[in-house]
Amino acid sequence: MLAPQTKRNISRILPFGVIWLVFSLAYSLLERGVLGNLGYYPSTGNPYYFTSDIIITPVSALITGLLIGTLEIIYFNKLFIQKSFAKKIIYKSLIYLAIIISFLIITTLIAHSIELKSFVFNKQVWTYAWAFLSNYAFLSVWAYMAVVIIVSQFYMEVSDNIGHGVLNNFLTGKYHAPTEEERIFMFLDMRSSSTIAEHLGHLRYFEMLKEYYSDLSDPIIKYSGEIYQYVGDEIIVSWKPKEGLKDSNCIQCFFAMKAAIEKQTRKYNEQFGVLPAFKAGFHLGKVTTGEIGKIKKEIIFTGDTLNTTARIQGLCNTYKVDILISGNLVKKLTLPSLFQITTLGKNELRGKDERIELFTILRA
Repeated sequence: MLAPQTKRNISRILPFGVIWLVFSLAYSLLERGVLGNLGYYPSTGNPYYFTSDIIITPVSALITGLLIGTLEIIYFNKLFIQKSFAKKIIYKSLIYLAIIISFLIITTLIAHSIELKSFVFNKQVWTYAWAFLSNYAFLSVWAYMAVVIIVSQFYMEVSDNIGHGVLNNFLTGKYHAPTEEERIFMFLDMRSSSTIAEHLGHLRYFEMLKEYYSDLSDPIIKYSGEIYQYVGDEIIVSWKPKEGLKDSNCIQCFFAMKAAIEKQTRKYNEQFGVLPAFKAGFHLGKVTTGEIGKIKKEIIFTGDTLNTTARIQGLCNTYKVDILISGNLVKKLTLPSLFQITTLGKNELRGKDERIELFTILRA
């Protein structure tokens, strides 16, 4: 079984391959429409074989797209993470274009070698390649490549800004019509946030929030969580029951988040003079999920489950604990022996008639 991080990386890389494949097929068909039955390129005199071109070009484009996607996800996205939206697209597009031109030169040599049934280093192969690379035909391909790179980069940046899963749901129309589904929610709130904000000032507090949310991201990804919303200093994480209950991912995520922040104790103390702490409430229940909005569209969850989770989290201070879990969720969990679970009895939540049993968990 692939780890959640690996699955996420693969799901983010594949769209690059698909985008490049679709654009390459369009290019090959347009080229066929322009050249018709000609067996050569009028501008260069190089031979043209549609039957091989319709295979070589898409395969080369697919490999190129997957290569760019891998470089983007593994390296360049992290390298330029502090840059603005526009700068990231421009800088990365220029780098990728340089890589693509190099790759295009290589594939051109290979393609002509196959067409001429000769070795790559044959003089005629290089003559045909140079005729293409020094012609306006190459400039048109260069411009076409630049457009594909910008489109794939734009897709990536939009995906990062609104969430990869959210973008896919918009594209597939999964929640265009409202859908009722069961979800696990974690409402995680920073402790003493107002005091910290007053101490640091608004700008430095915001910088701390960026670091804080960044440090919490890896555990969320590792344990298959989906970030639903950032609300000030609160983060709402959601799981489908299958992912959240598997290996107690939702609970494991909470303790992994605590460990991630504690690991960065030195950084927070040196930069901000304070180590942020948090509390969280968990609940499992049904919600209605769907697209909403006209000027700005969002996919949102609605229902009593969210209100209940928020109120459970609000009781953490009352019980002086960092984590509270509803009985609904505890009944479905199969916790490893390293977790010690304690009941806090049934409680009346504001606005609810039914009393809910709450639990807290300690990790050995």
